[in-house]
Order: sequence, then C-alpha cells, then structure tokens
Amino acid sequence: MTRKRILGLGFLVQGFRCFPWMAVNFFLKDGLQVDPSALQILLNSANIPMVGKPVYGLVSDAVYVGGEHRLPYVAIGALLQAVSWLAVAFFSSSGVSIYTLTFYLLLSNLGASIAEVANDAIVAEVGKQPRQAGENARPSSSGELQSFVWMVSSLGGAIGNLVGGIAMERFTSQQMFLAFGIVLAAQFLMTIMVRESALNLPKSSSTGGMKKQLSELTSALRRPEIAYSIAWVAVSYAMIPALTGTMFFYQTQFLGIDSAVLGVSKVFGQAAMILWSVIYNRRLKSVPPRKLISAIQVTMAVFMISDVLFVKRFYSNLGLPDSVYVVIFSGFLEVLFFFKILPFSVLIAQLCPPGCEGSLMAFVMSAIALSFIVSGYLGVALASYVAVTGSDFSGMPQGLLIQAACTLLPLFWSAWIPDDVKAKTRKAE
Repeated sequence: MTRKRILGLGFLVQGFRCFPWMAVNFFLKDGLQVDPSALQILLNSANIPMVGKPVYGLVSDAVYVGGEHRLPYVAIGALLQAVSWLAVAFFSSSGVSIYTLTFYLLLSNLGASIAEVANDAIVAEVGKQPRQAGENARPSSSGELQSFVWMVSSLGGAIGNLVGGIAMERFTSQQMFLAFGIVLAAQFLMTIMVRESALNLPKSSSTGGMKKQLSELTSALRRPEIAYSIAWVAVSYAMIPALTGTMFFYQTQFLGIDSAVLGVSKVFGQAAMILWSVIYNRRLKSVPPRKLISAIQVTMAVFMISDVLFVKRFYSNLGLPDSVYVVIFSGFLEVLFFFKILPFSVLIAQLCPPGCEGSLMAFVMSAIALSFIVSGYLGVALASYVAVTGSDFSGMPQGLLIQAACTLLPLFWSAWIPDDVKAKTRKAE
C-alpha cells in the first residue's frame, strides 16, 4: 500500500536521524572541545524549531500546495534537512565554527519538524478512518498504525545507531553528514514522485483557512480531557532535569567507553522500543492510559536510582563490566523516556476532534519538544548545583537522586490523564 510505504519511509528516516547526531556529539566534544554544560545547552537549543510545530501544523492543515497539504510538507522538510547536512559536510573541519554548526543544526531540525508534523497528521487522519466499511467498522485509532510507524521509526533508530557507532571508528564526522544528506535527498525525490491522492486520505472537514484552523485548535484545547492530558505530559518531562550531556562525558571521558559501545547501547534501546510497540499493540491497548503512563513514570525513576548505584561503582564491584551496564541499562533508560509517547499519542488521536488532526498533534509534539528543552536547561543548572564538570563527577550520585525524585512528582496529579477514553469521547460528542 502506497500509504504505508510513504509513512514507512518518512518514519524510517526520522528514526535514522540519530546517525549524524552521534557524530555531532563527538564532533563537539573532541573537535570543538566543548564542556558537558555547553554540549547540553547547544544540543537542546538546536531543538527550538521543534517548538514551532503548531504553526507548521496549522499551515499544513489550511494551506494546500498544488492541491495537496501533507506530502508537499514532507518533501519541504526533507529538502531543508538535506541542504543543512550537505552544507556542513562540505565545510572543512577547521572552517566550521560552533555558530555555523548551530545554524545548520537549527535548519535541520526545522526541516525535521515540518516533515514530522505532516507525517503525524497523516497518521492521525488515517486513525479516524474505519478499517473497513463492513460491520462494526472500527476506527484504526486503536493503535495499529501508531504502532506500525513507532516500530519503523525505532528500526530506523536501531540501524542509525548501529551504523553510526561503527562509522565513528572509520569515517570522519563530515563523511557521516554527507551520507545522511544523500539519504534525505533520496527521500525528497521519492516523496515528490507520489501524488497525495494515492494515500487515500479522508477529505478534511475543515475549510476556511488558517483562521478557521486556529479556531478549531483553540476549541479542541478547551476540552478539559485534552488540555489536562497535554499539560500533564509536558510537565512530566519538563520538571525532570536531564543529565544527558554529563552522562555522555562520564561514560566517554571517565569510563573510556568508545563510540561502538555507545552505538550498541542505542541499538539495544531502539530494539526495546520496537518490542514495546509490539507489546503495547498486542497486550496493553486496553489498559487505562493513566495507569499505563504512570507505571512508565515510576519505572523511569527506578532506572535513575540504578544509575546512582552505577556511578557509585556498585555494579562494577559485583563484577558487571561498565560496557555491559551502558549497553543494557543506559540504553534502556534513554528510550524509556519516550515509552509514554506511544500510549499518549493514541489517547490524543482518540480525543482529537475531526478537522484539526495536524495542528493538534503538532501542538502535542511541540509541547513535548519544549519540555525536553526546559529539561535540558534544568539539567545544566542541576549539574552546576552539584558541581559536576568534565573532569569531576563526584556530585553525580546526588544529581541523579534529585532527578529521580523530580520524576516521581508528576504522579501526584496523574488524575489529569483520563482513564475512560470512550466515555470522555462520547461526552464530548
């Protein structure tokens, strides 16, 4: 089916974006000699274009390009990304300043966010369609398509991390940027060769341009079950001070973990993501969203406490090699942050009123992106508070304990997440 091929390609490339970003981490650390805080600030700031997703969603919903309003934006996003990565690839190593690199990373994430908005909108729109016109035709919003694209994105991430970890040992960062730029150029060419009519998307019930779309988005956000759910998931991410940059330096500088092991760690995490999507689709779709998302939040805190033991060398004293812990536990914790996005996206797709799928899903992803940025900045503040630097990691256990405590706090207002989605949907109708 053309629809699945296009979505599969889009989400595969979306997952594969980790390939050049692994090179960016090492390029900043080893090439530009930045410290952990500067690394984390730069990488989080590069995600600022993701916050503009509601605007891209409104434009995608209301502004048609050649009679189409989804695939043209996927193509535009792929083109912007291709231009940014190819530009960085053709600069000499000594000619790339941190400001130049930041500009092209921002451009790349702008393109990625535009493409993601269009792809997410296609998934949301298809989720509203009956699976068949026969008896008791159920909408596919129960999670099958969400699970499919989740699996494809995770597969792309697994491939990108595995190949990226190996490539870091054999190729320069610029060569990796060039390779990914070529992949994006290929996606652009393949996308513009497909007509949107081949996707058999439902006709949008919304007409009247961006003003009408903004009005419908505002109306959707006034629904308590939607507004409170989005607020909870955003706060649940934002109030966790991320220590990713610090942990990256700890693993590579202090423990001497090489890029290949980090690549395998991320592959393990992506494999866990794929397994999670299968388990969710087969076993957990019927579990109330509040119960499932809260359980994921608790599990995140447990793994953070495990990181405290890791930094205190507890596992090493038991004979467990650092590389094994990094591959299994660190790899799993990294993707565990994203586990609740799958059930939450299914929840929002079920609650979303017809006509503003693109703008509402974009608003959700924007809120999550902003939350991650805030989380990253809080992590820099926390690292400074516990006096962790690129060469002194003695304060990390205290920082990780604070992080775990912050992870548990959102559970006190988990009632914001609806438990009975069908009842809420019927009441809204």
